[in-house]
Amino acid sequence: MQFLTQDELARLTSPERLALISQLWDSLDDDQLPLTAAQRADLDCRLATLDQDRREGVTWAALKAELEQRCPSCFRSSLPRALVSS
Repeated sequence: MQFLTQDELARLTSPERLALISQLWDSLDDDQLPLTAAQRADLDCRLATLDQDRREGVTWAALKAELEQRCPSCFRSSLPRALVSS
């Protein structure tokens, strides 16, 4: 295998280097990704609570309606137009 030299790496733009990193990362299988015991435990915990979290969540439409009801003037003046009009 031939690696890129430091000069070749330096000539790459930041987006090119990030794309290279992404390609390398994506080329790894799940079992090739090193996880600490703490990371594995955290992921297992998150997966275990995923369905419960979904049931307790609210939609953007419901949240927006509640915020508009609580403070219509605050809500309209502080959110970007794209969010207010959605």
